Amino acid sequence: MTSHYQERSLTRSSMSPRTLFNTVMTGVAILCGVLALVPLVAVLSYVLIRGFSSLNFSIFTELPPAPLRPGGGFGNAIVGTLLMVGIAALISIPFGVIAAIYLTEFSSGKIARWVRFATNVLSGVPSIIAGVFAYGIVVLTLVRLNLGSYSAIGGGFALAILMLPIIVKTTDEALQLVSQDLRQASVGLGATNFQTVTQVVLPAALPAIVTGSTLAIARAAGETAPLIFTALFSTFWPNSLFQPTASLAVLVFNFAISPFKNWQSLAWAASLILVLMVLITSIIARWATRQKA
Repeated sequence: MTSHYQERSLTRSSMSPRTLFNTVMTGVAILCGVLALVPLVAVLSYVLIRGFSSLNFSIFTELPPAPLRPGGGFGNAIVGTLLMVGIAALISIPFGVIAAIYLTEFSSGKIARWVRFATNVLSGVPSIIAGVFAYGIVVLTLVRLNLGSYSAIGGGFALAILMLPIIVKTTDEALQLVSQDLRQASVGLGATNFQTVTQVVLPAALPAIVTGSTLAIARAAGETAPLIFTALFSTFWPNSLFQPTASLAVLVFNFAISPFKNWQSLAWAASLILVLMVLITSIIARWATRQKA
């Protein structure tokens, strides 16, 4: 009799409104998680199917072909992308990390709030605005100085503007997460504030800083609009920082909308290479995060 009563109580409790609501919401959460993966899987699979059939070794070593001419590649666009992203990283990573160190370790509360607000605003600026700004600052200046016009320097500067707020925000948050006990212990042992920051705080936050930098690089590698305004495009190998330079993103834009089948095929292959570059940088970011743990 007692056992039968307990079974009925457990049955009622398992069907209670709270339990039913929890079950339904768990199912909704799982469904939303699956639906969130659908666009990613669809994009990756479609690019992989269309781009893999066009992959061959020559695309890494040859220049873009003429319309309707078989073969060719986009090795110049790969080199140009790496070149401009490298220039952007050399500009944005030192400035971003130093700015974040100032915000976290040396600035007053009011200044830090205004700088963080400005960083948030800059991170929301459309990429095409960054391209227009870089065009006015770099491209027109090169024209006035008779040093060129569209160039890898201009493209790297435009990408650096887009990378800077990401690096500042991630580095700022990483430094804030470093325990105050480490700082106090370092000062207690006689270290100066500068020594504490460079030898204690920065090494502790380094994995998160690397993560933010790789995510910024991944975003910059896929930008198109800023490079159209600043680096334009070229069908030749880059041999100067002050000449128009090809990039994968602009090549995809130019070739994908062309009426020529061979160019469209190269656009899909370039899309796959670009996705793989972003994937590799994301893997590096994940690896750096796991190293922190």
